Amino acid sequence: MKLLLLSTIVLFSFSRIHAQQNDGSDYKTAIGVKVYPGAVTVKHFLNTNTAVEGLGYLSADGFRVTGLYELHYDISGVEGLKWYVGAGGHVGIWSDAWKNKYPTREGGLAIGIDGVIGLDYKITGVPLNLSFDWQPSFNIIGYNYFEGGWGGLGIRYTF
Repeated sequence: MKLLLLSTIVLFSFSRIHAQQNDGSDYKTAIGVKVYPGAVTVKHFLNTNTAVEGLGYLSADGFRVTGLYELHYDISGVEGLKWYVGAGGHVGIWSDAWKNKYPTREGGLAIGIDGVIGLDYKITGVPLNLSFDWQPSFNIIGYNYFEGGWGGLGIRYTF
């Protein structure tokens, strides 16, 4: 219990110090969640307009890990708002339950390519980032098919 209390105090102190030092509309790294289909997301800027993003999806049917390289561009008139486009790939492992739900698809390994297009907004004065994107993908190993349902709303804590 003491360790939990101490960890909470240290994390709160760090976030307060960081928020005071970086209260603008830019960020270097952010971690959070993406709603639909539900993922943990980490985004890190390599410079002012290029970023890499990692996504980890977990469900009862298996898991998928996705890596994306993104180019970000400012939208004039709104501080902290950018649009982005990028590409990457994914690896997933799916169970026999997946095959039973979708009989035209094989169970097991899935490897493919991904695209992404979206909006990214860093809230000024608050260590939060919101994003909304569409992430179409195509599986090339395991089962071949286009999937247009990935993407969604991302909410991240910025560092």
